[in-house]
Amino acid sequence: MAVHLPIVEVRSSIRSDGSRATVHPADVRGRFNTGRTAVFAALLAVYVVVPWLTVGDKPAVLLDVAQRRFFLFGSVFNAQDFWLAFFLLSGVGFGLVALAAVAGRMWCGWACPQTVFLEALFRPLQRLIEGPAAQRHRRADAGWTLDRAWRRALLWSIYLALATAVAHVFLGYFTPIRSLWAMIVAGPAQSPEAFAWMVAMTGVMFFNFAWFREQTCVAICPYGRLQSVLTDPDSLVIGYDAKRGEPRTRGKVKREGTGDCVDCNRCVVVCPTGIDIRNGLQLDCIACTRCIDACDDVMDRLERPRGLIRYDSLQGLQHNPRRFLRPRLALYALLGALGLAATTLALRSHTTFEANLLRLNGLPYTLDEGNVRNAFDIHLVNKASRRMTFTIEPVTGPPFVFVIPISRVILEPLAGSHVPVFVTTPRHGLGDSRVRVIVRPLGGGEARTIEAPFLGPTQ
Repeated sequence: MAVHLPIVEVRSSIRSDGSRATVHPADVRGRFNTGRTAVFAALLAVYVVVPWLTVGDKPAVLLDVAQRRFFLFGSVFNAQDFWLAFFLLSGVGFGLVALAAVAGRMWCGWACPQTVFLEALFRPLQRLIEGPAAQRHRRADAGWTLDRAWRRALLWSIYLALATAVAHVFLGYFTPIRSLWAMIVAGPAQSPEAFAWMVAMTGVMFFNFAWFREQTCVAICPYGRLQSVLTDPDSLVIGYDAKRGEPRTRGKVKREGTGDCVDCNRCVVVCPTGIDIRNGLQLDCIACTRCIDACDDVMDRLERPRGLIRYDSLQGLQHNPRRFLRPRLALYALLGALGLAATTLALRSHTTFEANLLRLNGLPYTLDEGNVRNAFDIHLVNKASRRMTFTIEPVTGPPFVFVIPISRVILEPLAGSHVPVFVTTPRHGLGDSRVRVIVRPLGGGEARTIEAPFLGPTQ
């Protein structure tokens, strides 16, 4: 028999007229809150520590856009390898899609930087300075009093300092973090680009975490709005067991014919986006589990089983069996395997150096006593994280004569060099055929064969 939920006012941080309803979520304790706190602490530690880590004598993670060099856990890339970023970005996007199909918005509630910074850093400071949710509500209803003004000024001052610190750590992923202090001491004039990025990031973070908050998830982030197509009835979500909870009754005593929900609204007041989970799955829900802990606490007090609000699929909430293996996940597994194979092949194509045979500017060829001469330039780039020695040897044989003034080149990591090459051959042996000059640079145990056309007058 179908259970019909009562018609209730739809709750959200966005009112029906489009205006914002400020949310002051109440505090909650429980197993999921404890688990999320541990996860947040681990993720914040990773965020702060990773820029300081080194592999060998190079940063573990550094996206040095200014110098066009990128370090990733021992691998070194330059601007010519930027196409590999496609595999990284598409892999992250695909991973979020697959995760949503399996576990709904678990990423949003447990690992999204928006949630981690807000719930682990900024909200605790607000509770410390402005008090619990009930006090914040009373101060907001009373308007701008002296008490509310000094607390808000102190809170936002600390927020600004915290946003500045978070922005500097973020900058450490794009600038060697050990040189940041020297840049700060030298002043903005010495590093205007880095200073501008730091100010911009600080402003964005302060605005977001001091005021905008849940609106980032509700009004800007597309991930929640895609929830309806990314999930299915068998995806793991946070939901309310209507069959068990309805019809609701107010009070602790369960009357005959009523459900376990006592309509205490505890699940509503702890929600960071202001929704009522009992109204069903909603795009505002970020799967933060606060409503689960709140409801479990009430059930414990009433000596009733936990799980009125729980992690489950829509099928499970209707007390139907949940399928884990289903066509959508099989397709995702296949696509994931293909993507992993393509990424592996792309990374294996990454070499320790780049070499290109280019024609020098000027005349395409010169004539000298019956000989034709072409001038080339070998552009070598050391893409390894160590110093490398390169030797250059010709492959094309007689009657072509090579003059390589610098046949041995030593390059520092990610450094480049230009090596001139002059090739001469008798004019009578050139003919009308298209001849190509082939040169082989060797370095770091690898060899590359590069070539370019040899130009000359037609017979």
